[in-house]
Amino acid sequence: MQSDAKVAWDRQYEWKAVALLSLGFGLVGIDRFMIMPMFPAIMKDLGLTYQDLGHITGILAIAWGISAFFMGNISDRIGRRKVVIGSLVIFSLLAGASGLAGGVGGLLLVRALMGFSEGAYAPASITATLEASKPTRHGLNLGIQQMAMPLFGLGLAPILVTQLLEIVDWRWIFLLVAAPGIVVAFLLYRLLRNVPRAAAALHTATHDASAHRWTDVFRYRNIPLNMVGMLCWLTTLVVTSALMPNYLTDHLHLDVQAMGFVLSGIGFGASLGTVLMPWLSDRLGRKPIMIVSVLGAMGFLLLLMGTGADPVWLFLFLFGAHFFNFALICLTVGPLSVEAVPAALMATASGIVIGTGEIFGGGVAPIIAGTVAHHFGIQYILHLAVGAMLVGFIVCTALKETAPRRARKDLVREPAPSPVNG
Repeated sequence: MQSDAKVAWDRQYEWKAVALLSLGFGLVGIDRFMIMPMFPAIMKDLGLTYQDLGHITGILAIAWGISAFFMGNISDRIGRRKVVIGSLVIFSLLAGASGLAGGVGGLLLVRALMGFSEGAYAPASITATLEASKPTRHGLNLGIQQMAMPLFGLGLAPILVTQLLEIVDWRWIFLLVAAPGIVVAFLLYRLLRNVPRAAAALHTATHDASAHRWTDVFRYRNIPLNMVGMLCWLTTLVVTSALMPNYLTDHLHLDVQAMGFVLSGIGFGASLGTVLMPWLSDRLGRKPIMIVSVLGAMGFLLLLMGTGADPVWLFLFLFGAHFFNFALICLTVGPLSVEAVPAALMATASGIVIGTGEIFGGGVAPIIAGTVAHHFGIQYILHLAVGAMLVGFIVCTALKETAPRRARKDLVREPAPSPVNG
């Protein structure tokens, strides 16, 4: 087995690949979340209900989850390159097509197809990022790649979209986002490599380059735990983003510009937390950072529940909640899953974790939240997020450490994980 010091690392390729894969994930964030601050306008134009908003959000997440579940394994078989580039082109074109929808049915169809293509990009790009990174920089580089999604989709997009709504129809805003994705896909076509399995094994805690069946991922303890955890983190994300615009405008009676400002707290908090906390996990370990993050997210959600129509405090509490929530998401879909399994199952593990979380946390949760808001009042949706974090805390206490600096002694004592302890 080669040590990190004996590997001639291509640092230039590392940073170029991380930068382009980050831009791609940023476009995923824009395409997925830019619709949310437009929901009040779309709702009025197309005659939608709160339940319709939940369905529109949920169907993309369910399609995303189904795609990630299967496409992660396919990318392990055919390589990251084809999956990353192809999915980037397709979801960029579909995002533009969202502006052509004439009713709820057309919007549901386009968003479902878009979710399928974005779900293919997610596990393949996560694994490609880790394969391009030096193992001791896994947390930092994946944090940079994952940061782009909330920064662009939840930080910049709400401000930009709410300002554009003052001068153009919501349909035109969708049509503006297709071209950047095509450009990034072309650049990745010129740069991205498929990494041989033997080299990819250096990025795992098992250092196992042998062939495996996809079902073997369930032998490794972190994978079923991360499946439950991802459900919790995405329940919190979707509940506090998809229905938050209407919570702010209908329940707290903020105007559209104030709503856009408050929502940007999600993106900016998530962007900082997605880089800082995984970077700390490279040094302090994945598990302690997960426990701190779940407690921090829960605390800020409780503060948010008791806050009235004060945009500054709402911004700060959303910032804090998603600073920690996105750290949980990043570590769950990346290092804690990918590092825990053999090289042949890296994207499979990430895809299964993402898929389970998206289908149930991202797909079912907004439908439940939309139903709760419709029948009982939108002010009750935050209770779902707090409940999800309580479950997530239990999950975090049971995780197995995978950070190279913390897990190396365990690897010497336990080189081949068993079905029980893996």
